[in-house]
Amino acid sequence: MFKAILINKNDQGYHATLTSVDEQQLPAGDVTVKVLASTLNYKDALAITGSSPVVRSFPMVPGIDLVGEVIQSDSAHLQTGNKVLLNGFGVGENHWGGLAEKARLKSDWLIPLPDALTPEQAMAVGTAGYTAMLCVLALQKHGVTPEHGEILVTGANGGVGSYAIRLLSKLGYKVVAATGRPDESDYLTKLGASEVIPREQLSVAGKPLQKERWAGVVDCVGSHTLANACASTRYGGAIAACGLAQGMDFPSSVAPFILRGITLYGIDSVMRPLADRKQAWQRLSELLDADDFSQISQVISLDQVVDTAAALLKGKVQGRVIVKI
Repeated sequence: MFKAILINKNDQGYHATLTSVDEQQLPAGDVTVKVLASTLNYKDALAITGSSPVVRSFPMVPGIDLVGEVIQSDSAHLQTGNKVLLNGFGVGENHWGGLAEKARLKSDWLIPLPDALTPEQAMAVGTAGYTAMLCVLALQKHGVTPEHGEILVTGANGGVGSYAIRLLSKLGYKVVAATGRPDESDYLTKLGASEVIPREQLSVAGKPLQKERWAGVVDCVGSHTLANACASTRYGGAIAACGLAQGMDFPSSVAPFILRGITLYGIDSVMRPLADRKQAWQRLSELLDADDFSQISQVISLDQVVDTAAALLKGKVQGRVIVKI
């Protein structure tokens, strides 16, 4: 038996509880791991609270991230004792995830935990920091350098936004953070933002072409915010879009693309090839240090997950949440 957050749906409704589970219930996979640490992401919070149909098969253990130690392996590439890292691949949505003491997974989903990171540090990064790194790499591959000008980060107080600010500032970029929580501006400036602007400057309908300002954008919000970011990106600039906190719609026009030659990169972290994952995690392990993890994260236990999920959706959680198993 092992402890897990288990989501069920029955005639009485949808509910998530911390409970004991028989190991025989673990899903199919060629690797079984002892979970050392996991995280509580926005998607996990949606699943746990039932606020969005993230989970479609029940029962389900949420948790899209985990670091584990291999305790049983039928894979030629992984041996008992190896420490492994997982983000995405539908884990926590249609395959039991990391908010449990054990997990059974496919070896094709796993990469080695970078030597420079502890399990807790890797989960302080989690999908949020990994996604932020993918966004930064997209801007760099596009050729956007610090000399080109300001980088806008939207949804700045969230996990992806927080890490995007920190990573960009460490690389020498001048970062402008857009947030709906102006009372937390000090947090954003400590991460490296040179300026904090209210999200209202971007979140309402705007003109299809606006004054050029941004050399690049990391957008975690979507909808009008993304449209306005595109409309005010400088000639030849790039936008890395990875979130939909405001909405899935994109009320824009072709004008910024054909008149200013901007590029919109869609950043998917769930099904990303292993080579891209390894590159992103290697860069994260090189750029971040102990102070970064403590600034951006807090630690909870499994028995705090359900309550913290509700608080996260209400905007009462800052940065990243590590779940120490």
